[in-house]
Amino acid sequence: MARIKITQTKSYIGSKQNHRDTLRSLGLKRVNDVVVKEDRPEFRGMVHTVRHLVTVEEVD
Repeated sequence: MARIKITQTKSYIGSKQNHRDTLRSLGLKRVNDVVVKEDRPEFRGMVHTVRHLVTVEEVD
């Protein structure tokens, strides 16, 4: 299955609480943290919620 690399590029300070919770559930704690997840609709939805704080790359 395809995978995506999610990198937190901006701080969550000043963000809504649900954005902070979403970052935490993705496994991101601080700026420049990177996680690799399967490309599933659940993760895509979470990334869409915090799209202004993260960048996403496709991994082979």
